[in-house]
Amino acid sequence: MFPSRNFPPRRTRIRENVNEAIRAREVRAVFPDGVVEIMQTPAAIRRAQELGLDLILVSPTAEPPVAKAMDYGQWQYEQKKKSHEAKKKQHVIQVKELKFRPNTDDHDYDFKRNHAIRFLKEGNRVKAIVQFRGREIAHTDLGQKLLQRFAADLAEVGAVEGNPRLEGRSYHVIISPVKKDQPKKEKSDTPAPAAKQPPPRPA
Repeated sequence: MFPSRNFPPRRTRIRENVNEAIRAREVRAVFPDGVVEIMQTPAAIRRAQELGLDLILVSPTAEPPVAKAMDYGQWQYEQKKKSHEAKKKQHVIQVKELKFRPNTDDHDYDFKRNHAIRFLKEGNRVKAIVQFRGREIAHTDLGQKLLQRFAADLAEVGAVEGNPRLEGRSYHVIISPVKKDQPKKEKSDTPAPAAKQPPPRPA
């Protein structure tokens, strides 16, 4: 026979800001029937449990804190749904790198320029890099001119962050998307038509 092993008791996950985990002495309790009352926390918990619900702290920074009687599982589902919707709407700005050589041909240049335009329109930043190999480092001016040309071609959709910088064996520049202002509505000089007056009543 194998010797018995003593396992530590399984810890139950403590629900934060729910029922007995609420530390505030009193809360502004909101119940499904529309009743809102400031009461001692233990009394609010008992009343919520009598309704078959949990007391959940929904606004801990309020004075006094606001707690709502509701089903914990349903509340948790709604919170996850809201978080998921917020992440869908949130746009994470990324830095897209495009690498060139000092003697990049026109076809490759146009291909990468079109990619950069798409990246900027999507709201991302673009880092254009010109890499030098071997003796090419003696012609850094070619890389600078290429980046200046690249920035000029993207002027309608992107703005350069500073001047091109030489680091090691590469020249680079960062371009950020340009936020276009919405056109303002022009005010019309034509006066609004006067309101029609009701016909005079016969004497």
